[in-house]
Amino acid sequence: MALLLPVLLVFLLCLTSALYYLGAFRRRRPGEPPLDKGPLPWLGHLLDFRRHPANFLQKMQKKHGNIFTVQFGGRYFTFLMDPLSFGSVIREAEKLDFSIFAEQMVKRVFGYHALEEDHKLALLSTKKHLMGDGLVLMTQAMMTNLQKLMLHGLGSAKGTDPWTEDGLYRFSYNILFRAGFLAIFGTASSESAGTLQKADEQDRLESEELFLEFRKYDQLVSSLAYGVLPPRRKMEAERLKRLFWRVLSVEKVLEKDNTSRWVTEQCQEREELGVRRPMLGRFMLVLLFVSQSNTGPSAFWLLFYLMKHPEAMKAVQEEVDGVLKETGQQVYPGGPPIDLTRDMLLRTPVLDSAVEETLRLTAAPLLTRAVMQDMKLQMADGREFALRKGDWMSLFPYIAAQMDPSVHPEPHTFKYDRFLTPQGTKKTNFYKDGKKLKFYNMPWGAGVSMCPGRFFATNELKQFVFLMLTYFDLELLRPDEEITAADMTRWGIGLTQPTRDVRFRYRLRI
Repeated sequence: MALLLPVLLVFLLCLTSALYYLGAFRRRRPGEPPLDKGPLPWLGHLLDFRRHPANFLQKMQKKHGNIFTVQFGGRYFTFLMDPLSFGSVIREAEKLDFSIFAEQMVKRVFGYHALEEDHKLALLSTKKHLMGDGLVLMTQAMMTNLQKLMLHGLGSAKGTDPWTEDGLYRFSYNILFRAGFLAIFGTASSESAGTLQKADEQDRLESEELFLEFRKYDQLVSSLAYGVLPPRRKMEAERLKRLFWRVLSVEKVLEKDNTSRWVTEQCQEREELGVRRPMLGRFMLVLLFVSQSNTGPSAFWLLFYLMKHPEAMKAVQEEVDGVLKETGQQVYPGGPPIDLTRDMLLRTPVLDSAVEETLRLTAAPLLTRAVMQDMKLQMADGREFALRKGDWMSLFPYIAAQMDPSVHPEPHTFKYDRFLTPQGTKKTNFYKDGKKLKFYNMPWGAGVSMCPGRFFATNELKQFVFLMLTYFDLELLRPDEEITAADMTRWGIGLTQPTRDVRFRYRLRI
């Protein structure tokens, strides 16, 4: 019996540890938000959330109110569903840390082990090269590559069969991904290729191959992020990661012409801090994904909504034509490509409103921060709730603000002028319960986690749509078909993607 006692104690200790790990002992403390651990040990509500995040959070909000804590995979997430109280979270930068969640995510999804200085370095470099004067250079690089891809191999509309059919999602994502990749990571060296024409052809072929592999990887990212990939798909994800690590290696990128300073400067800074080149290839994959995974899908949704709403298309088309006319440019057979500058992109309030409305309908990021210490969270209605160190604090503005009918009437309807005043300027006054909202649309996040590359991403989107409406006539093949559904598994990651593609056709206007 004496010999069995130590074995029994070890067994009990292991059992207790396992139960603790599975969340069996978690109890709601006085002053904390309502606690809902879910039906499954450790997993909690993870599977329910993954199936349909919006429905799950609406169900929890109806059951518990505007703040509640739920269990996902052994972790506890407190969701705040009141947009009037979002400022209380966003202002607590010291007690609620964004970088920890981001570091864990990039390690799990991209294999990159982040530095302590990463967020600061990325923010400084992005402000320098994707805003202000740096944004002017990047806008020009994007213009060159967009036209190189969009206009290649197209004849005049006077040909025998001027229309080209394609999937709108595939087309939009393909062009924007490839143009963005070439603008950021560089183009083939004309010296190595022999001629500029051969270098351009090499860029078209290699970027097309890379896009096909990127789409495969993109379809796995959501499951990678939540850690629910089955073994076979996990092996495929590892294969794709290694492919991108090779293609985006520092050695290969430095061989290119026109590589952006945004890339080269960040690599140099990390190399000086001791990051080895194999790890820098993983960092390059992070840059590729954050810069190119959302612009293509957003371009699809914007063009789709414009084609589904003729009055919106007419208003944006007239604005685009007007801006072009004001600069003395026109498109004609044999003429030079248009020069779409950053200044021209600043004179499109109607297009800006259509972009913001598209993002309101389709951008569904989960904004999560680590609770660094026990703290009190003040709600807009005066109530206080205790948050526990080690938990996570999450905002899901898609449900809490963007689709709230009291903030945006008829929230499921695309209204291209929703963000325009009667005077044609940007509208920023939105209200809930009679109080003005600061956070009424949050596709880019907010506070320290706000996407620093949002100006470049918006420019990419606007450039693509501006060029499409300038050079082409566009038509949906089935204009009366219902709006395609969004893929629910992408909610919480960023911009939603369609569950199916939409067929359209286009032809040169000249």
